[in-house]
Amino acid sequence: METTLRGVGVSHGVAIGEVRHMGTAVLEPPAKQIPAEEAEREQGRARQAVEAVAADLIARGNLAGGEAQHVLEAQAMMAQDPELMADVERRIAVGSTAERAVYDAFAAYRALLAGAGEYLAGRVADLDDVRNRIVARLLGVPMPGVPDSDEPYVLIARDLAPADTALLDPALVLGFVTEEGGPTSHSAILARALGVPAVVALPGAGEIVEGTVIAVDGSTGEVFVDPSAEKRAELAKAAEERKAALAASSGPGATSDGHKVPLLANVGGPADVPAAVEAGAEGVGLFRTEFLFLDDSTRAPSEEKQVETYRKVLEAFPEGRVVVRVLDAGADKPLDFLTPADEPNPALGVRGLRTLLDHPDVLRTQLTALAKAAEGLPVYLEVMAPMVADRIDAKAFADACREAGLRAKFGAMVEIPSAALRARSILQEVEFLSLGTNDLAQYTFAADRQVGAVSRLQDPWQPALLDLVAASAEAAKAEGKSCGVCGEAASDPLLACVLTGLGVTSLSMGAASIPYVRATLAKHTLAQCERAAAAARAADTAEDARAAAQAVLSGE
Repeated sequence: METTLRGVGVSHGVAIGEVRHMGTAVLEPPAKQIPAEEAEREQGRARQAVEAVAADLIARGNLAGGEAQHVLEAQAMMAQDPELMADVERRIAVGSTAERAVYDAFAAYRALLAGAGEYLAGRVADLDDVRNRIVARLLGVPMPGVPDSDEPYVLIARDLAPADTALLDPALVLGFVTEEGGPTSHSAILARALGVPAVVALPGAGEIVEGTVIAVDGSTGEVFVDPSAEKRAELAKAAEERKAALAASSGPGATSDGHKVPLLANVGGPADVPAAVEAGAEGVGLFRTEFLFLDDSTRAPSEEKQVETYRKVLEAFPEGRVVVRVLDAGADKPLDFLTPADEPNPALGVRGLRTLLDHPDVLRTQLTALAKAAEGLPVYLEVMAPMVADRIDAKAFADACREAGLRAKFGAMVEIPSAALRARSILQEVEFLSLGTNDLAQYTFAADRQVGAVSRLQDPWQPALLDLVAASAEAAKAEGKSCGVCGEAASDPLLACVLTGLGVTSLSMGAASIPYVRATLAKHTLAQCERAAAAARAADTAEDARAAAQAVLSGE
């Protein structure tokens, strides 16, 4: 009998196939004491397992490339954390086996993360995956990972670690469903980059019996268990229509009546550029430079290395627009040489621009490197600061750009509600705004973007969030300046129309989403987008906002 479940759709497309469940490692090794003379041998086993797991994660990252590579390299650094390793060796010295010492040391670190505020708690899934891989290697059991299968299937898991998501084979894994996670989790972002349909935050997904046929709609978040022949045909027809629309869509982003909406790509470095170019991106709306800094958390990359990396991206978009976000360190992206280790709540502490203003030499080097990278290139370089709270922040950043001799537009990210509410004041100091809807939702609703339990409040369709987008766009229009969106909200084709109707002037997203957004915008006039935006803002819930916008755009 067909039943319908609803989670959060995070990657477009439809997948129909049999369920296979993610394999897991033995989570808790037995607690037993070892003789003192075996301690040195056990410490050696632990070190070897840690290095092997770190090497495996790095190798997976090299194979995957792009954003996945940066995420997996960060996990490898987590595995090799010297304080964690010292704790493991201390536990072995007092009688624990290597596997039990790893388990207990990671448990202690896990508790510290959970107690350091909800933002850092979002890294717990990554930490658990690293622990499971090390323990599995020590116990000699299979690593956690995707099941072996010769036939295509739909994967179900409690959560998917980046190491698993990064190397999913789209020829075999038709789509995936997870019980946990959120729309802006690492797995969701990587799923969009891979173009694999995905639904997250679906309670009870793990109870679906192995081998059951399900249909996953990554756009709506619906999962149909034992779908009828009629439902399968309906979904297949919709998928074909969507595919045909994508094939017919090309060129710059615009509504059907010619209102231009540049469609830009979010990138983490040169490895992400080919996919952006292939998707027809008109430039880069968010160049996340922190990945360059995460390669070595103990010191900043040299000016020469920064120049080389930035230039590769800038060269890929001649006559195009490239918006670079300066280093966004802190919270879930700690750097040993910049961010304090003992902040009680890093998400609400010294993060983003605040960190850079505390370390002006790091900001100056980055801005100087950007200036040198752009020399002689016909690119429209724009540079923006993360986590701008008010006009004082905006002025400090603009002054730093001018002092570094940077010939570019200076902008501010709107990720804090205060910035949206006082956007016109901020625009007295900078030339554009860029809305980071992921963090803006997080701070508006006090809902960590990595925690599946509060995914309802991370939904970018929340009317309160749309109100803040509208306030920012209206302020920019009044000042004759631009206001783009570079958060994951831009990757939802229907929401892209609403954002356009709210007055947003450009949309930036993962490369895989660009064709979907381009095709959907091309079906509707600017006036229709404006009516859809008004209808969405008039609603009281995210679900009602989406339904109201859909009704307007479908002519109901």
